[in-house]
Amino acid sequence: MKTKFDFAPEHDRNIVYVRPVAVEDLPDEVRAEAGDIDELFAVHSAAGERLALVRDRKLAFFLARENDFAPVNVH
Repeated sequence: MKTKFDFAPEHDRNIVYVRPVAVEDLPDEVRAEAGDIDELFAVHSAAGERLALVRDRKLAFFLARENDFAPVNVH
């Protein structure tokens, strides 16, 4: 069995964090675009910068992986 492991320190990886965000906590212009959705999912860099805001968790993880990031769920 040849399993490849990545033992690089976390700061050397392209980790992003995915977390749910209540639409009511977002700015007015974002709330207006969200329509009847109560919750969106934010993708954040390790430094805390919001990189994306999407409709569902599955899309957030897909978006991260398509851009060579390793997504991690945050509650």
